[in-house]
Amino acid sequence: MEKSVPRIAWIMLVGLGVVWGSAYYLMSKSLEVFSPIQVASLRISIAFAAFFPVFLYRFKEIPWKKVHFILIVGALGSSFPAIFFALAQTKLTSSITGVLGATTPLFTLLIGMLFFAVPFYRNRVFGVLIGLIGTLFIILLGEQEVIGGNMLFALLPTLATLCYAFSTNTIKAKLQEVHPLTLSSSAFVLVGPLMLVVLFSSGFLEVMSTHERAWEGFAYVATLSLSATVICSIFYFALIQMTNAVFASTVAYLIPMVATIIGVIIGEPITLVHLIGLVLILCGVYLSRR
Repeated sequence: MEKSVPRIAWIMLVGLGVVWGSAYYLMSKSLEVFSPIQVASLRISIAFAAFFPVFLYRFKEIPWKKVHFILIVGALGSSFPAIFFALAQTKLTSSITGVLGATTPLFTLLIGMLFFAVPFYRNRVFGVLIGLIGTLFIILLGEQEVIGGNMLFALLPTLATLCYAFSTNTIKAKLQEVHPLTLSSSAFVLVGPLMLVVLFSSGFLEVMSTHERAWEGFAYVATLSLSATVICSIFYFALIQMTNAVFASTVAYLIPMVATIIGVIIGEPITLVHLIGLVLILCGVYLSRR
């Protein structure tokens, strides 16, 4: 029988859901100024700069024998998803991207069972299948109205959640004993230099010097990075270690709800197809947690 989840874990879960659900709006605003690659690389580069002093302070605590696992967390838990989500939002609304992100717990469970020895249960398999049906429902039936026929962009958030699933399971299985500050700082410092190279080779400086809204766009990305990337990474890693990979990933229950509410407020289109898909995904998550 699993131990009960402490109250602080629920508070952290709700807080992460609110911040990450709001992140899609910040991302959509920053994409009005920068390209998707610029948004993603700037987001990770700011996080790298913020974490670097922490990295130096905690240098002696870093488990260098597990550096390959930390690199997985930095790449699959932050860098690649940042790129995938930014690319997706050039065609998707914030609310639909958030809905597709709700597959994170399902993929976390599936990857856990396949590669990390998470126990196999029939209800969990049914849950994963129902959740995947909900995802396909959105991609195949809802894409004409929102994406204009290009299903590739609807697949990108799903690919990002697969990355999150590998990263989350890696933290729980291989990096359980590493302090969240040590893990966060080392993960971003490992991937940060490469993202800086990508940033300054993407025409970022030209945009900053010529675009009339450059600093406004920079402010959106900085807010996105410091809140949804830097602060939330620390709390998310702590939540994984405090509970388990699947519980922590259920923050994806809250993200689409927050993203959808914000989307409705700002006038983004959302259809019955997308709401049905979200219900199927959440039913799948519920079954997988039983």
